[in-house]
Amino acid sequence: MEKLKENINKILRELPLEVTLIAVTKNRKIELLLEAYKLGLRDFGENRVQEMKEKQPLLPADIRWHLIGHLQTNKVKFIAPYVHLIHSVDSLKILIEINRQALNNQRVIDCLLQVYIAREESKFGLDEKEVLTILNSPEFLNLKNVKILGLMGMATFTSDENVVRSEFATLKRLFDKLKSEFFADNEYFGQLSMGMSGDYQIAIDEGSTMVRIGTALFGEK
Repeated sequence: MEKLKENINKILRELPLEVTLIAVTKNRKIELLLEAYKLGLRDFGENRVQEMKEKQPLLPADIRWHLIGHLQTNKVKFIAPYVHLIHSVDSLKILIEINRQALNNQRVIDCLLQVYIAREESKFGLDEKEVLTILNSPEFLNLKNVKILGLMGMATFTSDENVVRSEFATLKRLFDKLKSEFFADNEYFGQLSMGMSGDYQIAIDEGSTMVRIGTALFGEK
């Protein structure tokens, strides 16, 4: 508990007030997550729907659950009743399904569009052209039960800070462009989820409003 408390306090001291700390709970035991909760953390991020589905009923109801990993359409229904924010929307198809399940649960689900910014191979994430295609599509304009709050991205896993900084800056430029062209009148479009344990300080420098941190909080698995 003391080490966790020390890690939480260290990271919170480094975060500006407007930046949200999301504790990445992948493969972490319930007991450890309860300790984090008792120490004040409320935003938990899960990579897999199955893990979120198993953990959510065992933990306090006021936890804000963030889905930060890839989401398949057939899994949306399991998290739709309670998920706080889906960071990993990477297609119009998944957005349409989220909207459908949100409607079934009589709620609006907040989402981020995941943008591919890394130099390494990745299966998931939109490029700028694909983002613009979604936002300009008639189908998107008819989705009343989802709300796009911003963007999410993951930088290349590298020790070259210049590469990481450049990728985060690229995402911030796209965020600013979308804000002015599509969301100028919407105050809710203001979230930029970028930065993890190894690069969150660079991400904050480049405009991140949400950092997803696991190892720097809980230690190595």
